[in-house]
Amino acid sequence: MSLNKKTVDDINVKGKRVLVRCDFNVPLKEGVITDETRIVAALPTIKKLTGDGGKVILCSHLGKVKNGPNEGESLAPVAKRLSEKLGKEVVFVSDYNVTGEAATKAVEAMKEGDVVLLQNTRFRGAEETKNGEQFSKELADLADVYVCDAFGSSHRAHASVAGVTTFITAKGGENAVGYLMQKEIDFLGNAVENPVRPFVAILGGAKVADKLNVISNLLEKCDTLIIGGGMAYTFLKAQGYEIGKSLVDDTKLDYCKEMIAKAESLGKKLLLPVDSVTIAEFPNPIDAAVETEVYGVEAMPADREGCDIGPKSAALFADAVKSAKTVVWNGPMGVFENPTLAAGTIAVAKALAETDATTIIGGGDSAAAVNQLGFGDKMSHISTGGGASLEFLEGKELPGVMAADDK
Repeated sequence: MSLNKKTVDDINVKGKRVLVRCDFNVPLKEGVITDETRIVAALPTIKKLTGDGGKVILCSHLGKVKNGPNEGESLAPVAKRLSEKLGKEVVFVSDYNVTGEAATKAVEAMKEGDVVLLQNTRFRGAEETKNGEQFSKELADLADVYVCDAFGSSHRAHASVAGVTTFITAKGGENAVGYLMQKEIDFLGNAVENPVRPFVAILGGAKVADKLNVISNLLEKCDTLIIGGGMAYTFLKAQGYEIGKSLVDDTKLDYCKEMIAKAESLGKKLLLPVDSVTIAEFPNPIDAAVETEVYGVEAMPADREGCDIGPKSAALFADAVKSAKTVVWNGPMGVFENPTLAAGTIAVAKALAETDATTIIGGGDSAAAVNQLGFGDKMSHISTGGGASLEFLEGKELPGVMAADDK
């Protein structure tokens, strides 16, 4: 896949209207932003474009918008926080139509370096559907140039992510990626397409089904594949081990056998847990105190549930990371939300923090885990996309990446 895309450094935006698709899908509690990581991540691209004299029009979705437009999912709090961060007013177009008369007027009034934020793109309803063509055209009508900086949405062929580029191109405009997208392409894309070896991939999380194609694709690319988390028990059962009450997907046992055989035929190392931290009953609430016992995989009792990798597995996995030059990690090793069941995830995070390798965290729960556990600043790159990271690791072409012009 061609990953050599035009970036904001390759385009001249002086005096031009620049539509920037950001990822402002931030968590809100009673109208207050509780985590502004995504806003901060968008600032370098916005500052670059305003500094170069562009008229910057920002757009993003927020939430799932199931029951039509509502103030609870308005981007108004984002406009307020952005104004504070940029030290200049971000004009917010509150119109639920997103690209209507209010947006047109706000854009017409812009001077070089000004910033406008459009309302939640999903309020239009056409954002996610196949008939989003009209919406794509209206978005393009507001701008001369388009910049995609929303990696977290780049796996969706939505109007504001990919559809708009067709109409920008038709009027002679350019489509580029922002700094955040470029970083994702550089780290995640190159880790999979062109890794510095040895390349170790670590997959965790609950379900094998979520990562079928990722497992298969990474086996072809990496030197060692480590599998932990809930999904490891389906692999262990496929090898004939007793897994007690642990999470399992019986429909994927043959697939796991195939992957074990594939690793062997390709000469790749596939590491599975050798011991488990087990519990009698799942904690309720999830972070409640819980009694644990550690068992080797060959001795798991039928009435217990594995909820974390054991100390021997943690040491085995950490050892595999030590000699690596590139490490990609997606998915925790256990129920990390519970302090008693977080030791395996902490051990892996610590091993990554201590290695000299390029360490890439593939979004979602593993990103939450490394940040929560205080290892975030020790990683080379933490991806901003959950689903997008997974699809990148599967080797899929992402619409938001592919829609940008090649250099």
